[in-house]
Amino acid sequence: MANPVLVEVTRGAVVESAHRGAVSVFDADGKPVWEIGDTARPVFPRSAVKAIQALPLLESGAADAYGFGDRELALACASHSGEPAHVELAQAMLAKAGLDKTALECGAHWPSSHVATIAMARTGSAPNPLHNNCSGKHAGFLCTCVHSGIAHGGYVKAGHALQEMVRDAMQSVTGAAHDVDHCGTDGCSIPTYAVPLKSFALGFARMATGRGFAPERAKAAKRLLSACMAEPFLVAGTGKADLALMRAAPGRIFVKTGAEGVYCAALPEHGLGIALKCDDGASRASEVMIAAVLAKLLRSDEALAAKLAELANPPVESRIGAKVGLLRPTAALA
Repeated sequence: MANPVLVEVTRGAVVESAHRGAVSVFDADGKPVWEIGDTARPVFPRSAVKAIQALPLLESGAADAYGFGDRELALACASHSGEPAHVELAQAMLAKAGLDKTALECGAHWPSSHVATIAMARTGSAPNPLHNNCSGKHAGFLCTCVHSGIAHGGYVKAGHALQEMVRDAMQSVTGAAHDVDHCGTDGCSIPTYAVPLKSFALGFARMATGRGFAPERAKAAKRLLSACMAEPFLVAGTGKADLALMRAAPGRIFVKTGAEGVYCAALPEHGLGIALKCDDGASRASEVMIAAVLAKLLRSDEALAAKLAELANPPVESRIGAKVGLLRPTAALA
C-alpha cells in the first residue's frame, strides 16, 4: 500500500513538494497506540537504534570498568557532528581501553559541523576516523571487545563476536528476527538489518520502561536513554534536530535520527516507543514528522506541545534569510 503524504513543503501559497511516510507508536505491552501507513514494511533503522546497539557496552561490564558516565554513554549512542568535544571524547574512550584511532574501522569523513570543517581546513588538517559521526559508537564497540577479551580486528564484520552480541540485543529488544536475508551494510561498515518499522517502536517502548527485560538489561536501557537525554549535545551537535527536541523537554524526550529518513524515539513517562520512516529518505521531512508526532503525544502539556509544533513547521528561507515558505505536517499528523 502507498503510504500517505505526511509533510508538505510550500513556497508562497503553493505546495512545491511532498513527502510520504509511515509512523508507529507502541506501548511496552505490544499494543499499537497510533499507526499511520505500512508499519509492517521492513526498513533499515540505520543510526536510529544506536542506543540498543550500545547495550553490550553496559551489559559486558566494560562501561563500568572504564568509568564511563553519561557523557561517554551518550557518545556511544551518537551520530555526532564532529565538533572538537565529540572527537576528544571518542579519543579518550579509546584510550581507556589502551587503543587509539587506528583501531577504528568506521572510516573517515569531514565533520557535518560546517564550523568544525572550516576550522580544520584552515589548519590544513584532514579528517580521521574520530571525526566519523559514528566514532563514539565504535569506541564503545572496541571497549566492549577489549574488556571482554575479544580480538577486535574486524569487529565491524557480520559474524564477529561483537556484532553477534549487538545482533542478539537487537533481536531481543525488538522481538524481530535479524537474519542474513535482510542484512545490509551500514555507512560505518557494521551490519544493519531491515525489520518491520513497528518492531522498532515496540523496542523503544521496552527500552523506556524495561518491561519484558531482565533486571540487568532494564537498568542498562534506562542508563543509556537517561545519558542521552542528559547530554543531547554529545548525541548530536550544534544546530541538530535531536539536540533541539531533547532540550525542549529535558529528561522527558529521547530521540535519535538515522540516515534515509528514519527516526526512533521514546517517552519514558508515558511508556511509549516511536518509529517512523520518510519514504524518500529526506531528513528535512523526518524531522518534521517526529516533532509533529511528539507534539500530538504530549498535547496535554500545552507549552511543550506549542514548542514542538513550532519545530514541526520550520521555515523555508531565501539566501538572504527571508521566509518564503515552510515545511508543515499534513492533517494525518497534525
